[in-house]
Amino acid sequence: MSDLDDVQAVISRGADDAPAIGAPGRRAMSHGELRRHVDGVVAHLSALGIGAGDNVAIVLPNGPEMASAFLSIACAAATAPLNPAYREAEFDFYLGDLNARALVVLAGEGGPARDVAGRRGVPVIELIPDETGPAGAFRLEGETIGGTARRRGADEIALLLHTSGTTSRPKMVPLRHRNIAASASHIAATLGLEPGDRCLSIMPLFHVHGLVAAVLASLAAGASVWCCPGFNTLRVHAWMAEVRPTWYTAAPAMHQAILVRAERNRDVLEALDLRLIRSSSSALPPQVMEALEETFGCPVIESYGMTEAAHQMTSNPLPPRTRLPGSVGMAAGPEIGVMDETGANLRPGQVGEVVIRGPNVTSGYLENPEADAAAFHDGWFRTGDQGVLDAEGYLTITGRLKEIINRGGEKVSPREVDEVLLDHPDIDDAATFAMPHDKLGEEVAAAIVARDGAEIDVGEVRAFVRERLADFKVPRQVVVVAEIPKGATGKFQRIGLAEKLGLAP
Repeated sequence: MSDLDDVQAVISRGADDAPAIGAPGRRAMSHGELRRHVDGVVAHLSALGIGAGDNVAIVLPNGPEMASAFLSIACAAATAPLNPAYREAEFDFYLGDLNARALVVLAGEGGPARDVAGRRGVPVIELIPDETGPAGAFRLEGETIGGTARRRGADEIALLLHTSGTTSRPKMVPLRHRNIAASASHIAATLGLEPGDRCLSIMPLFHVHGLVAAVLASLAAGASVWCCPGFNTLRVHAWMAEVRPTWYTAAPAMHQAILVRAERNRDVLEALDLRLIRSSSSALPPQVMEALEETFGCPVIESYGMTEAAHQMTSNPLPPRTRLPGSVGMAAGPEIGVMDETGANLRPGQVGEVVIRGPNVTSGYLENPEADAAAFHDGWFRTGDQGVLDAEGYLTITGRLKEIINRGGEKVSPREVDEVLLDHPDIDDAATFAMPHDKLGEEVAAAIVARDGAEIDVGEVRAFVRERLADFKVPRQVVVVAEIPKGATGKFQRIGLAEKLGLAP
């Protein structure tokens, strides 16, 4: 698949009559139908005056139309999928930052995105699903914007995404056609995807994980992806029963939610024939990996990705090669290295910052030379993650550099404490984080979620950790919560958690 250099090359792989995009309760769109649909949308956008160099924001619910809209619009212009759950102020920031040429929304729906577009003078294009056609079929309606649409090439931007902005203003990450095509090819190769594979997509499609790992990687292999209307714990097992996927990919929080209801859906699990389960977007606790493999009877492949790499950077391999619980595997696309603060490459066994370079890695942030200067060194992109490579090339992430807790000069990896807490029989979920301390600067704190019916004794939990870790790593504050606050993609963000839980002034 090394010849894939743009989205149109990605969607050229499948047999004309083979399924490409499906959805529960819908007839699947074939690869041939998808290609014809994309050509029609590109021609329509060109007639409206939209082409290469234009940024088109997309605010659509999860589902097959969102998948096909991304593919179609990316073949004409730069797509910028936005979270439909954003509030008015957020849409105002993102539409302004993107300098959006147009906004695509579902026909007949109002909401803050449309309101903000009206105030900013951003033309609105309505997407009208084809209720009688296959999954993903739609037409666009909007007024001519004007200008001559320019044809795009492999070096044009296909996807514009913002970083999370937990510690600074969100940065725009331009992913070019060659970046996302390379990443899709890497993921398809890593997972051994074949035309007969069926992916159940439960990740949000405004996020690089869902767009590249579920949608693009499937199509790059000539396989199919079945897009659900968002993640729903109560419905996911029924979707599995209907779609009969060979694999699915999700964030750890989703895997944990699926496991909670697995036993009461035992009949569904026994009928499934999953070839693999993939996990990415945040660290998968080894306990969850073990439970998934025992429950579904298939290997769990943990991968490591980020927006700036068009998603995948490393991955554990398929059997019979070794999967290391707690490790994010080996290089699976770009080159991987570990550097110290001076930019010197470190040897296996030495802890430092994880760095990457390769065809899927962005060439730089959009109009942000200061961020580029901080992020790139001698051709390598600094991920901001701390990690260590072993002699075999397996990478273990020890934490985000900005999330490492500095307790009076003693450095604590939050993930290390998380894994101990998750071994406690009464704890279902855990997040360790820094809270301010007047003398030490930072102190160790943790938020935990109790298992159903369990009574948590905070003192006993701290004693449990103390038996397994050095005293300075034991959380001084343990907060029992109903749910750990998470972002739209299912990841909790340690930075800012102390404030959210009332543990910071």
